[in-house]
Amino acid sequence: MSGTELLGFAAAILTTVCWLPQAFKTIRTKDTRSLSLVTQGALTLGVGLWLVYGILVDSPPIIFANGANFVLVALILALKVRYG
Repeated sequence: MSGTELLGFAAAILTTVCWLPQAFKTIRTKDTRSLSLVTQGALTLGVGLWLVYGILVDSPPIIFANGANFVLVALILALKVRYG
């Protein structure tokens, strides 16, 4: 693995870990009032597009980061849609 890929994986881990507290809190409390539906929807779409891009260019760090982040932000979006 190259130094560039190691850097990418380090960034992937940090950007994924930062979403865990928000996801866990939202799952636990079901409180989504302070979250913007438009922003969460745009973020989910953007992360999904980054995931597709990562697959197309065959970049493991991009695929890992955006695959994991997509699950988290899509879950938060689903809770926002369900609980308002």
